[in-house]
Amino acid sequence: MGHNKEYKDLIDQEKDILPAVSIDCVIFGFHENQLKVLLVKFGNTDIYSLSGGFVLNEESLDEAATRILNHRTGISNTYLEQFYVFGDPKRVDPEIHRTVMKKNGVDLPPTHFLFKRFISVGYYALVDFTQINPTSSIAQEESGWFDIYELPANIAFDHLHIIQKALESLRLLLDHKLAVFNLMPETFTMGELQSLYETILNKKLLRANFQRKMLSLGILERLEKKWGGGAHKAPYLYRFDQSKAIPAHKPDYWE
Repeated sequence: MGHNKEYKDLIDQEKDILPAVSIDCVIFGFHENQLKVLLVKFGNTDIYSLSGGFVLNEESLDEAATRILNHRTGISNTYLEQFYVFGDPKRVDPEIHRTVMKKNGVDLPPTHFLFKRFISVGYYALVDFTQINPTSSIAQEESGWFDIYELPANIAFDHLHIIQKALESLRLLLDHKLAVFNLMPETFTMGELQSLYETILNKKLLRANFQRKMLSLGILERLEKKWGGGAHKAPYLYRFDQSKAIPAHKPDYWE
């Protein structure tokens, strides 16, 4: 097998990174009534993972998450939220790293930093699915969307747990932050917005109660009706008015 330069460059940077700290990004999108997660399949394997990477010595955690997201998927200028820190001593299986590297022509010594313990800072990204065409800058890697309720079985490390924790955080923040609107296109119907909430919560909501609650927030701008059938059936279009939203702040202990 030929030597894979991109993988070698990725792991040949020990002197440049903050020891024992990594970033894992859960990238959410919403499409056809499905809440989707973007996963990366390691080159020449059937192993999937989140988009992740290391923190460079001279950058903040937020800067690292933004860089990793762009480097591994091509996604930039999107909503990122830090949601949890994962520190189980056995959360990383060195054999998975060893397998991926060998499959891509890189043979690592047992003392390499990739085989040591890593604490991972979890971020989730909320993206407009219709505006994203993810690509990986690493040769042989593939990026793909999966329904969060139908994920592949072969997900590396503790990344399934990280995804579940990100979904829990997203659910908890639905009524306290308005970041979920980043999953919607610029204009949408009330029905489409309700479908998003129902998919995230994995339960049905009463239409009248949902509409009343959304309108009471005062953050939706009503536009013209969405024509597509009889005039009496055409739903109104809405747009999220960012100027009326209260800015969300991270807790101090996350800084």
